[in-house]
Amino acid sequence: MNNEEKPASMCGSQRPLMCSLSDSCSGPLVSTLPQSSFQSSSQSSASYAAHNGKLNRRDGAGGWSPVVTEQEPWLQVDLRERMEVTAVATQGRFDSWDWVSSYLLLYSDTGRAWKQYRHEDGSFAGNVNSEAVVQNKLSHSVRTRFLRFVPLDWNPSGWMGLRVEAYGCSYKSYVADFDGRSSLLYRFNQKSMSTVKDVVSLRFKSHQAEGVLLHGEGQRGDYMTLELHRGRLDLYLNLGSPSLLVGSLLDDQQWHAVHVERFNKQVNLTVDSHTQHFHAKGEGHSLEVDYEVTGGGLCARGHRRVTRRKTGFGSNKLGGRGVSLRLRGVNPCPWVFPVLQGNVTFSCSPPQLVACTFLSAAGSFLSLPSAPSPAGDFSARLQFRTWNPDGLLLSAWLNPERRGLELRINGSRLQLTLRGARPRLNVKCRSSGQRVDDGLWHSVSVSASNQQMTLTVDDNWPQLSLIKPRVLSLPGCPTEDCQHLTPDFQGCVRLIVINGHPMDLNRVQQGLLGNYNELQFDTCNIRDRCLPSLCEHGGRCSQTWSSFSCDCWGTGYSGAPCHTSIYESSCEAYRLIGSSSGFYSIDPDGSGPLGPTQVYCNMTEEKVWTVLAHNGTAAVAVQGSSLQRPHVTRFDYGASAEQLRAVVTGSEHCQQEVVYNSRTDRPFSSSADGSPLTWWLDRDGEKRSYWVGLLPGVQQCSCSLKENCVHRNYFCNCDADGDAWYTANDTGVLSYKDHLPVSQIVIGDTNRTGSQAVHRVGPLRCYGDKSLWNTVSFYQEASYLYFPTLQAELASDISFYFKTSAPSGVFLENQGLRDFIRVELAAPSVVTFSFDVGNGPAVLTVNSHLPLNDRQWHYVRAERNVKEASLQVDQLPLRFLQAPADGHLRLRLSSQLFVEVSVSFDMESSVTYTFQEPFSVMQNRRSQASSVSAESSSRAREDAAFSFVTSQRPAMLLTVSTFSQQYIAVILARNGSLQIWYHLQTDGSPDVFSPVLANLADGRLHRIRIHRVGKNLYVQVSASNAPKYTLSSDAELILIRSLTLGKVASESCRRAASRGFIGCLSSVQFNHVAPLKAALTNRGSSLVSIRGPLVQSNCGALAESTSRTLQGETPHTHTRCKVKHTRTHTRCKVKHTRTHTRCKVKHTHRLKDH
Repeated sequence: MNNEEKPASMCGSQRPLMCSLSDSCSGPLVSTLPQSSFQSSSQSSASYAAHNGKLNRRDGAGGWSPVVTEQEPWLQVDLRERMEVTAVATQGRFDSWDWVSSYLLLYSDTGRAWKQYRHEDGSFAGNVNSEAVVQNKLSHSVRTRFLRFVPLDWNPSGWMGLRVEAYGCSYKSYVADFDGRSSLLYRFNQKSMSTVKDVVSLRFKSHQAEGVLLHGEGQRGDYMTLELHRGRLDLYLNLGSPSLLVGSLLDDQQWHAVHVERFNKQVNLTVDSHTQHFHAKGEGHSLEVDYEVTGGGLCARGHRRVTRRKTGFGSNKLGGRGVSLRLRGVNPCPWVFPVLQGNVTFSCSPPQLVACTFLSAAGSFLSLPSAPSPAGDFSARLQFRTWNPDGLLLSAWLNPERRGLELRINGSRLQLTLRGARPRLNVKCRSSGQRVDDGLWHSVSVSASNQQMTLTVDDNWPQLSLIKPRVLSLPGCPTEDCQHLTPDFQGCVRLIVINGHPMDLNRVQQGLLGNYNELQFDTCNIRDRCLPSLCEHGGRCSQTWSSFSCDCWGTGYSGAPCHTSIYESSCEAYRLIGSSSGFYSIDPDGSGPLGPTQVYCNMTEEKVWTVLAHNGTAAVAVQGSSLQRPHVTRFDYGASAEQLRAVVTGSEHCQQEVVYNSRTDRPFSSSADGSPLTWWLDRDGEKRSYWVGLLPGVQQCSCSLKENCVHRNYFCNCDADGDAWYTANDTGVLSYKDHLPVSQIVIGDTNRTGSQAVHRVGPLRCYGDKSLWNTVSFYQEASYLYFPTLQAELASDISFYFKTSAPSGVFLENQGLRDFIRVELAAPSVVTFSFDVGNGPAVLTVNSHLPLNDRQWHYVRAERNVKEASLQVDQLPLRFLQAPADGHLRLRLSSQLFVEVSVSFDMESSVTYTFQEPFSVMQNRRSQASSVSAESSSRAREDAAFSFVTSQRPAMLLTVSTFSQQYIAVILARNGSLQIWYHLQTDGSPDVFSPVLANLADGRLHRIRIHRVGKNLYVQVSASNAPKYTLSSDAELILIRSLTLGKVASESCRRAASRGFIGCLSSVQFNHVAPLKAALTNRGSSLVSIRGPLVQSNCGALAESTSRTLQGETPHTHTRCKVKHTRTHTRCKVKHTRTHTRCKVKHTHRLKDH
C-alpha cells in the first residue's frame, strides 16, 4: 500500500488499506515519552510518581509505587498516538523488595473506555525480583494509544513496584465514520467479471450490535454481505451456503479485524483470532460481485437486499473502519471515485459511552442520590449487559410508607416488585419478551407519574400503580433493610439517568457522588466464555458471568466438558462387563476426537467378533461393463474413514470375505497393458488387485493357494472364461488390516456376449482389543518405561490396572518447566493424583479401607480437564476437584513420560538443583477469599518426598536454602533417627523434630513425605501415619535458591553435613521439582550442579538381602496400562483430546536393569 493514496482511491491496493506496518514491529515505545504521558491511580510520594516507571531507569525512587491503602492500583501510559503494540515488559522498583508478580493489561483509544487484553491464561506473568526484565509477547497485537497495567499479585515481603515498556511500531490507517444512515459507495467501471478467488480485509469498531459493514453486488445478482447481528459477524454469499457466524461481543467500541478469503467453494472467515471454515454446497464456483461495493450500509436504489434487519452501521455515530477489498482477476483500477451518502466523515469520533463493571454477585453496589424533579415525578433509565439469569438490578425506597421498589432479573427476564409494609401488599410484574442474560446491551427505564409506574424493557412495557421513590441503589443494597432474595447483579452498566440527570461515573469514582463497592470503572469487563467453546464432542456451551457449562445431551459423552465417552471402546470391553450379543455403539478412541459408531457384537463364539455391515451385503449382478465404462459398487459402513481405521487398528485381527461368480468373464486377468480388469479400493481409496490372504503381494485366488482350481492353467476359477456358473466361483478372505475394509469394487470385463458377473462383499469382521490386558511388569525400583510427552493441554484421562506388593510407587509422571502431572501409590491404601497447570499444585486422594498392595488387580482412572479433575480407584467413591473459574487452563509438559529414578551417592557426592529464578513458593493474591480456613489460606506451603537406602549415620539427605538465609534440612542423626530442621526466622533458632527415633540407617528402603501448611508440619515415614507438628513460625520461604542432595556446607548441622550421604536416593520431589530426573536427563545444564561420583542405580538392589529376609521376595508391580494410541500397536489409554496423536508409546516394554 502506498501511504500517499487518498481514501477515495483504492486501486491497486495489494495490502489491507488499514495497515502500514514495517517488517519489524518490536521497537520500544515508552522510553522516550514525556512525563505527561504517565498517570496512575496514586503514588506513595513524589519520588514514586508514575513517570518514574520507565524500564531500566533509576529516576526518583527507581519506579512507580502506589500508596499502601490503594484498593485498585494501576499505572497508565499514553503512547501519544495509536501504535501497533506487540509486546510488553515489566521490572520491579530499582534496588528494592517491591515488584509485581502478575498483572492485567488494559488498552484504549481514548483513555476512557477500556478493554482487557485476553491473555491465553488470563493474567500476565510479572517479576520475581526487582531487576530482571520479564517480557510478554502478545499472541495477537493490538492497535491502541493508551495502555494500563493493573497489578494483581506482588512480593508478599515488600510492596508493588513497577517499571514498564511496550514494544511495537507506528500505525497509520484511513478511516470512515458512519452514523447509521450513511454509506460509502464504490462502483466498478468495467464490464462483467467473474472471480474464483476473493479476499476482503477490514477493521471496524462499534457500540451497536446490529448493522451492515460491507455489501457487494454483481450485475447478475451475486452478492457478498458482512453484517453485525447480536454482536456477532454474519457473512452471506450466494454460493448455495447458509451464513457464516463468527465472533462475539463485537459491539465493545474496540477495533476488530475481519478477513475473508474465498477460493472456489472454500470460504474462510476470520474475526480477530477466531476462524470459521466452510465449504459451499452450491453448484457454482465463481462469484460475480462486479457492480458495486457499499461500506457502512445498503443504498436504497432498488437492487437486491439480502439482509433481514435494518441497514446501516448503527443508529448513532460509530466508527466504521476503512475497507480494503481485493477481488482476484480484477483490472488494476476497477473503481470510480466513491459516492458519499449521508454523513460520512474520515475520522472516528471518540466514544461517549463509558461503562462500569459490577464484579461480584455478593457485594457489588452503586448507590446514587435521587434528585427531586420539579413535578415530583421519578424516573430512572440505564443500559446493562450480563450473562447471569438472576440478579438484583435496581432498588429504591418509597415515601411515605417505606415501601421498597426492586427490579430484578429473575429467570432471565426482568421482574419489578413493589414490597409493602406487610408481605400481603407485595406486588410483582414480570416483563415479557426476550431473555436479557444473552450478553447484549439492554435498555430499561422506570418512570413514576401520579399513581402510575411504567417499566420499559427495550420496546416492551407492563404497568402497575406505585408511589414515587426516594433513593436509588444499583444493583445491590448497602442498607440493612434490603431483602436479598436473589444474588446481586453481576455485569456492566452505562448511561445511568435519574430524573433526567445523567450520572457522571467519574465523580462517583472520585468519591464526589454516591457510594460504591467492588466496581471497575471505565470498562465493561465482559467476556464470552463460550468463544472458543471448551465443550468437547459437540457439547453445547452456556455461561454465566463467572463460569461456563456444557450440555452433553445427544453427544455420546459425559462429564463437565463432555470429555468421557458413555460407550465402551470395543465389543471385547462390552463382554467384560457382562453384555451379550447384540447391536452396540462403540467408541474406539474413547475420549479422543472420533465419535461412536454402531456395530454388532457377536459373543456366541470363543472369540468376540465386532461386525460392521455395509449397504451392499446382498449379491450384485453386473453386465455390460468395460474398462472405459466400468461398473462401480461403493460400500457405506455407516462410519467415517477415521472411525473404521480406529476399529481395525485397535483389533488383533480383521477379515472380510469376497465372493465372485462369473460367466464368460476374466475378472482377475490383466489387459494388454498389464492393468487388471477388476479391482477393489481399500479404505484410503488405493487400488488393490489381490483377492485373498494376509499379504498384498499374493496375486492369486484361494483355489490357487489350495491347489484346487478347476483349470490348472489359471490362478482363479473365474479367469477360465467359461460359461458355467458352478465352475466359475472364487471366494477369498482379505485379512491384511492396513487395507481393510473394502470401500469399492470396480468390474471392467462383462461387455462381451453372454458375459455376466455376480459379486458379494461380506461385512468387516474383527476380534480382539489390543488395549485390554496389555501388561508390563516392574521388578526393580529402577525399572521404568519411556513415553513421549503427554499432549494434554486442555484435557486428558488416564486409566490402568495394577497389582503390587510394594508399599508405594509412582505409576506415571510427566513434567514441564513448572507444570506437572503425577499418579502414584502414596501408601499401601492411598492413591493420589496431583498436577499443576499454573494455579499451584492440586492433589486428589482416594483412601481405601483395604490395602491396595495385596497382589490383586486394582483399577485407577484419573481425569483432568478445564472444568474439574477426578480420581477413581476400583469402586470407591469418585473424588472431584473443581478448577478455578479464571485460572490457568493449559497443562504444558515438555519431558518424557516415565517412572522412578534412583541414584547412588558416596561421601563426596552431591546434586544441587538451582532454581531458574528466585522462587517465592506462594503468591499474595488480593482476590483471595476470606472465608477459607486459616490453614488453607496460609501462604506458606511445601511438599517434599523421597526414598532412600543407607547404612551410614549421621547422614545429610536433603537441604533447601533461600537467599534470605532460611533453610530446611532432612538428616539422619548419629543414632540413625530421622530429624527435620526448619529455620524460618533468621534471628531465631531452628525448629528440630524427630518423627522416628528408630535407626533408619538399616539398609532398608524408606519413603519420607513432608507436607507443611503455615505452622502445621506433617511427616510420614513409609506406611506409618503422618503426625502433625507445630512450627514456631508460619513464615514462608522467601526466594528459594537451591535444593541439595548429599554433602553440603552447613554450620547448623555440621556433623551430618560433613559426612554427606552414602547410599541410594530415588523419586525425589520438592513441590514441582524432580532434581534427580533433572540431573540424569539434563547433564550439563546450568540448573544442575553435580559433585563427586553419581551413578544411576537401583535402591531396591541395595535393600535386596534385607527385603528377601523379611518378605521372601522382591516386591514388584504389574501395570496393565491402557493408553490408546494411533500409530502404535501398544496402548496405554492416556486418551488425549484435541490432538490426533494419543500417546504414541515408544513402548519398548523393556525393563531397565542397573
